[in-house]
Amino acid sequence: MTLADLIRVWFVEDHDAFRRSLERLCTPKRGLAPSRAFANAEAMLAALPVGDEKPQVILLDVGLPGRSGLEVIRDIHQHAPDCRIVILTVFEDETKISQAISAGASGYLLKTATPEEIVEAILEASHGGSPMSPHVASSVVKLLSRLTQPAASAVTLTPREHDLLRHMVDGLTAKEIAARLGISIHTADTHTRNLFGKLGVHSRAAAVARAMREKLV
Repeated sequence: MTLADLIRVWFVEDHDAFRRSLERLCTPKRGLAPSRAFANAEAMLAALPVGDEKPQVILLDVGLPGRSGLEVIRDIHQHAPDCRIVILTVFEDETKISQAISAGASGYLLKTATPEEIVEAILEASHGGSPMSPHVASSVVKLLSRLTQPAASAVTLTPREHDLLRHMVDGLTAKEIAARLGISIHTADTHTRNLFGKLGVHSRAAAVARAMREKLV
């Protein structure tokens, strides 16, 4: 596996020891490139426009000094529209979960997650998935119908995109979807990004919400 094949990960976490522990997770053996880490959102945003290689996944804390993680999700997508954002926080109330996903976060993990769960979440997010801690997932089920508003124009999906969206609604993981469709996970990732573009969303949860609201599958 070459450096170009490794997933580029950034961390935004103000707790020094925890931030260093997250950085140590990023090894080629896990499929992750050496990470970049920031103690606040402002420093991370300042690095985005000038970087030659945008991050593919950002793990973002909520309770940061200065601007909170929730406030900068849309700013990140302005500079790196394809970046997958996973919230990593101690907060699990429905308001923050709803705000994060509505703003375009791809996943929501609690800091009680194990190192293995965090690595798996990074890999899943990079392939179009929406990793969530179990307690968070149960809250998201209640919020799905309120996450996105219908678009002004109708959406026309290809048969492959329709199948992809149906499998998302059924709760399959990115790897399971690729297997069902008989394609590589990288090809599934490309179809997922195209699907998100048509739906005007940045996360699987928001895609599922729109599919349910508009009966797209």
